[in-house]
Parts: sequence; C-alpha cells; structure tokens
Amino acid sequence: MNKYQKKYRLLLYPLSVLYELIVRLRNKFFDLGILHSTSFDIPVISVGNISIGGTGKTPHSEYILNLFRNDFLVALLSRGYGRKTKGFILADENSTSSQIGDEPRQIKKKFKSITVAVDEKRVRGINKLIETQTLNVIVLDDAFQHRYVNSGINILLIDYNNQNIDDHLLPMGNLREPASQKDRANIIIITKTPIDVKPINRRIIEKNLAIFPYQSLYFTGFSYGNLINIYSNKEEELNNNIDVLLITAIANSKPLLDYLTEKVRNVKELKFRDHHSWTLKDFETIKTKFDNFSHNKKIIITTEKDSVRFIDSEKIDVLQNIPIYYIPIQVIFLDLEQEKQFKKQLIDYVKKNKRSNKLH
Repeated sequence: MNKYQKKYRLLLYPLSVLYELIVRLRNKFFDLGILHSTSFDIPVISVGNISIGGTGKTPHSEYILNLFRNDFLVALLSRGYGRKTKGFILADENSTSSQIGDEPRQIKKKFKSITVAVDEKRVRGINKLIETQTLNVIVLDDAFQHRYVNSGINILLIDYNNQNIDDHLLPMGNLREPASQKDRANIIIITKTPIDVKPINRRIIEKNLAIFPYQSLYFTGFSYGNLINIYSNKEEELNNNIDVLLITAIANSKPLLDYLTEKVRNVKELKFRDHHSWTLKDFETIKTKFDNFSHNKKIIITTEKDSVRFIDSEKIDVLQNIPIYYIPIQVIFLDLEQEKQFKKQLIDYVKKNKRSNKLH
C-alpha cells in the first residue's frame, strides 16, 4: 500500500466498493456470455497479474518467447502502455518507446527476429497478426484482465513479497481484480522468490492459494546479468569499488536496490514513477546528483526497461560522457523439475493446436 492509500484509506473505501461492484459485474457478464470472449485457432498464451505493481511480466514473457523462438513462429502482442500512439502497430527495429511503449521496445530490441506488435484492443491485434503474419503462437503481455480474448493458457504472476491475496481492490488496496479471479489461471507463478526459500514457506503459499487440480504452481526468481553500456551495448562486470546512482522508473525497484547494495561500495537511488517519460529537467537533476558523488569511480545504473527510454530521449545529450549502464534480469526456476514441467506444459499446448500440427 502506498502513502496515498494509507493516508486516505477510509475515504477510499467507498470507491473500492464501487470499483469492486463494477469489476464483479463485468466478470459475471463474461461468465454468462453477455460479454463475448473470442477464441482463435492459434495458440494464445496470456501473461498477467491481478494486482498493481511489478510482478515481472516482461521478464516472464521474454522467457516464454525464448522458449518458443527456435521451433515456432511466435509473436508478442502488448497494449503498449505509455505510448503516444493508438491502434495496431507492428514494431520494427526503428520503433521508439513513444511509438510502441517501453516494454515492447525492450523486447523487440532483444528479440529482433520475433514479431512484436501493440494494440489496445487485443482481439483486433490478434486478427491483424493472423492476417499479416505466419505464426504458430501468440503471447499476450499483461492480459490477464483482458477477457475479450479466450486464451488457451492464462498465466498469473504473484510477487512473493507482495502476495496481496486478502488485499482490497483499487483504489484502497492494490488489487485490480478480486482474489477469486486467480481461479481463472491455468498456471500460477510466484515470482521474485528468494533462491534460499524454505520448503515450509512454499507449502504455506500453496495452502493459502488453495489451487485447483487443473492449476499448476511454479516458483521463480531473478538472476542479474553483467552491466550493459546503453550506448555501445558492451558488457562489463560489476565492480565492487564504485559508487552507483541508480535511476529507476518501475513499480518495484527494491530487489535491484538490494542487489546493488550488496555488490558495490555505495548506491543511491533516484526514483521516478512507473513508465516515466524523461524530461530535460529530469536529466539535469540526474546530472547534478551524479556530479555530487565524491568518489571518482562512479557510474549510473538503470533498469533495462528504463534504458530504452533513455536512448529514445532527445534530451539524453545532457548526460553525455557519463557512463550509463543497465542490468538485464533473467527468470530462473527454483526447481529444475518444475522448469521441465513448465516448458513441457507450454510446448505440448502449442503442438496440439490445429495450426501448429501442420509444422510438427
């Protein structure tokens, strides 16, 4: 719960009740068929959450894309949150974050051969992709609430550190959907799980979730890679004798901050709101903060998502000659057998689909 929610908790309660009524009524309309979900004869996998805040949607979408990329023709379809455009856009290597959003831009930059598209109307976006591309599977990023598409597999992500199962709905709490909507998921992944989590803690989570026999539960964490220079894309190892100014504009930067605190001499964070668009004033503030570091060995580190908006900004020249890096993150399964099961579950689903049978 953020500071705003804590301060105005009681005042926000009536709004949360109204919001919950609307959300429950909408879901009931879908359940009764009053609102229509469209099915497609191509495998569709959605990745999303029922709470606000970063649960790791983009890294998990990237994991799935990487799983499929060598054997299937795969596309990622996103809403393109934060973009300044509307409608369907098929991304290319020259697409900017203002055109397609920072997360699709990040994915297209990393997976150049994979089809990436954005559309705020997912049904229209899928139809456009089917009409214009030869595909075997489509991955929907941040689409658990988007019930106009009847996905073959719904993957729900829950942050280990903010499980919010008994939380209130927005704006009083952090839930975008009632906790009962987790029952729509085929797969539930507890993300950002500590590598050394105790088995008893995993069993407690499984018991609290009360998953059904048709649902699979997995636990994943994050692994941080080497530094990547945002200008040259050259890779460097993290030096423990440096000062770091951490620039973040993501929902939850604490895991990265904790990681760097253990790895470098000194770290200070300058935090902006999620998906923030950098301004000249922002870059001037960043430069001032950086210049005030007394240590002569100092760098700026940001997240991979934020770095694409750095590069796309026309104001980045303010930070010229300052070493700026991002740290890529990678999804890791805590259990090797679970990872094998997860991969098999997704690949079997795609192979059994009508269209993919033509390929296999």
